[in-house]
Amino acid sequence: MAIVVGYVATKEGRAALKRAAEECMLRGTRLIVISSHRGGKDFDPDEAIQFEKELTRVGDLLEEKGLEHEVRQLVRGNDPAEDLISVADEESADFIVIGLRRRSPVGKLILGSNAQRILLDASCPVLAVKAD
Repeated sequence: MAIVVGYVATKEGRAALKRAAEECMLRGTRLIVISSHRGGKDFDPDEAIQFEKELTRVGDLLEEKGLEHEVRQLVRGNDPAEDLISVADEESADFIVIGLRRRSPVGKLILGSNAQRILLDASCPVLAVKAD
């Protein structure tokens, strides 16, 4: 079994990663870190290189903690919600961990929410973590 976490280099992403790592240590399970990008014309190569370095740092940190883990950077044209749900299904994940950010009521109304899609569409439990 495994725990899947969506990771972005933000305080919400770091909070989700921290909690997912704690859960893996408690349960003795493998951690799968997912970084999802849509790709296409908006995909900045310099930004991709920077994020690749960040994911290497994340992998090194998990290695230091002695956690069995896998870091996947996905650029396959999907929304992050689709990628997380897909990987969780493929791996028969125990659950998914996501970070939440505070949004205004208007922001929630106008913008789609990956977190909401994951919470509603995932076939496994979802742990939503708020950043400090």
